[in-house]
Amino acid sequence: MKKIYLSACTVCTILGLSAQEVLWQKDIKSSTQDFLSQVTTTIDQQYLITGSSIQSDKFQQRSRQNNGYDFHLVKLNQQGEEAWEKYFSGNNHDYLSATVTTQDGGFLLAGTTYSGKGLDKKEDSKGGSDIWLIRINEFGDELWQKTLGTSSDEEARAVIQSTDLGFFVAGNVQNSSKGYGSKDVWITRLDKDGKELSQLILGGKGLDEVEKMIPTKDGGALLGIYSRSSEIRDAGSGVITREEKSSGERSVSSTAISQMPKASSNFGEGDYWIIKLDKTGKVEWEKNFGGKGDDHIRTLALTANGYIIGGESRSERSGNKTVGIEEGTDLWLIALNERGDEQWQKSYNFKNRDILMGMSVIHSANDNSSKGILLGGYTQAEGRIEKDDETFWMLYLDGNGNEQWRKHVSGDSRQKEERLSDLKLNRDGSIILAGTSAKELGKENWKIVKLGDKQVNDLIEKYDIKIYPNPVSDYAYVEIGFDFKEADIMLYDMSGRQLQNFKTKNRVTKINTQALVQGAYLVTIKTDNNKTASAKLIKN
Repeated sequence: MKKIYLSACTVCTILGLSAQEVLWQKDIKSSTQDFLSQVTTTIDQQYLITGSSIQSDKFQQRSRQNNGYDFHLVKLNQQGEEAWEKYFSGNNHDYLSATVTTQDGGFLLAGTTYSGKGLDKKEDSKGGSDIWLIRINEFGDELWQKTLGTSSDEEARAVIQSTDLGFFVAGNVQNSSKGYGSKDVWITRLDKDGKELSQLILGGKGLDEVEKMIPTKDGGALLGIYSRSSEIRDAGSGVITREEKSSGERSVSSTAISQMPKASSNFGEGDYWIIKLDKTGKVEWEKNFGGKGDDHIRTLALTANGYIIGGESRSERSGNKTVGIEEGTDLWLIALNERGDEQWQKSYNFKNRDILMGMSVIHSANDNSSKGILLGGYTQAEGRIEKDDETFWMLYLDGNGNEQWRKHVSGDSRQKEERLSDLKLNRDGSIILAGTSAKELGKENWKIVKLGDKQVNDLIEKYDIKIYPNPVSDYAYVEIGFDFKEADIMLYDMSGRQLQNFKTKNRVTKINTQALVQGAYLVTIKTDNNKTASAKLIKN
């Protein structure tokens, strides 16, 4: 696959109260249709762009023939320069759906595989499509991989790391003998080394698809499911023990598969179905939201005292939907408390089909309140073409869902079709938008834009220096809160002896603390514009 990397520092064309500065832009160009799934922000404020691509040219150079889609990863540093690029390939189509950064600075990749054993894939197919997990370090080197599946078709949709350093993997399974409908939700919980701990199948009479999963404060998970199914009555939950086979012999260990039928009824064609799991993967509560039409959930976010759920709606006021629609498909947001009780709901419209793809909540420094909600998406033309259709947009709301401003973002270029895939708000107030851009159909390039926005920046509480994690074990991250071009970072013990001294151009810098003995230390920074700050570091 031929790729060209471009960068720019221009002012983007927007509609809104003030202009935004494009800090940098990357266009990763391709001759095939590339799917971009996500942008993942690392602990040290770098960016992993993930999706699926065909890279037959590289395979021919390496004498490895495969014409299917592969997992495709591009890591960018804080300045938007490529740090590395990786592919993970089976001998058939493999689609990378979700990525999570791990506490050690690496990543867990979760995708859908149609491949058997071969090339980068080390395990046989379980039958049909399976879920393929790959854990990598910060440099993209594989640590372990695992194939999850049954004789039915499974697909990966979301992955998170839990507080015990294990993982929740969420996906779908079709026409399973252990399921309830044509497509059910399949949740697998694993430890940090990839060992399966439990499985859960959720569903109703129809089709249920996972769209999003986020970690909760208590170590559990919140699931956002697009549900086109009715509840199942008089069917209790059950547990099935599946004995797995390994190398032709019956395994000593087994994985318990729990079943939980849908208990809440749909209001219309498609609804938001929200499920809260505890840290062991058991269902705590479930809620259904919808009108008589089709309502499609897209994303979730944590607030200071609950959750925001959002997607798009074609329903008028009906069911438990208390807001109407203006034109086409509108955005529909619902705020819930931690028990799942509704706090408020709001609707927003850009005309035509509005699609919500990303959401970030701005928290206060003490996390006692949510200062605002940043949404990102695009509008797909339906019928009459509006001026800003097929362009990235951002919508900013206050903590109660009241609109404050909206802006369209074209970066340094505007192509025929531009569709946002993901949006992330950085701790310094900058924003990363990642999506696809097409000069012609079937050739969707990746477009990544980093913005500096004064309105968002003014909402971020300022600091001089942050150190995390603190206390620290092996590695700490030093974050500088003010503007600079180059800085010195110095580490001292409590007697004033300097132990480390190095220069950085990054806002977040990783330092090695493995050799330090247990105790307290002082980290001092000094920038090229004579700003200084210090903070205490505690070594466990």
